[in-house]
Amino acid sequence: MVLTRLLLHLAIFLLLCAAVLVKRPILARSLIGGVGVIWLVQALLTGDVADAILGGILVLLAAAIVGRRIWRDSAVRFTPDEQHMMDSLFDGLPRSRARHLVDQGVWISGRAGDTLTREGEPVEHLYYLADGDARVMCQGVEVGHCGPGDLIGELTVLSGETATATVILTRPSRFWCAPAEDLRPYVEAHEDIRRAIEHGFATVLKAKLRASNRTIAGAAGAAAPH
Repeated sequence: MVLTRLLLHLAIFLLLCAAVLVKRPILARSLIGGVGVIWLVQALLTGDVADAILGGILVLLAAAIVGRRIWRDSAVRFTPDEQHMMDSLFDGLPRSRARHLVDQGVWISGRAGDTLTREGEPVEHLYYLADGDARVMCQGVEVGHCGPGDLIGELTVLSGETATATVILTRPSRFWCAPAEDLRPYVEAHEDIRRAIEHGFATVLKAKLRASNRTIAGAAGAAAPH
């Protein structure tokens, strides 16, 4: 019996540590619910009615919170473009929180020649290009392009710094955009969304760097003497 109680105490301690360390609130609540279950089992083994009641209350509270989140997430609906945006950039967010983020912006259809950012000027919006293409210009020279699934303005939209390049649509495009002046305080007020956005930005930046390295390597290979 003593060994059993020690093991149960150890399990409670480990679950509490995990609940403190995990970043996803829903997972933290689930772990706390696990603590309640072990607490309840321990109380039943020892015949402690008070501990059994407290453990049961903890289980019910955790189950209610987790159940409410699951219900809310199941009721959320995304368009195909929104779903692709969430899957590729913000898959760590619960669906209800992702819906909240998407609602901070609007979907717009752009025309060829529309300018999304201008080099040296403040970035007024964050863009997600769902369909279409854009060329990236730096000091009048084309240095890259953006296609479906790319973010535009992610490097400076939250910092308030000026754009490092000019981005111009090359054909009719559809994109999501969120105003920078609204996005900055919104992200600061929602820690889970800030982490998801930062992770999404890092993912996009890595992909852009890989594409840039391939372009540079191809250009170097083409320029090498034969």
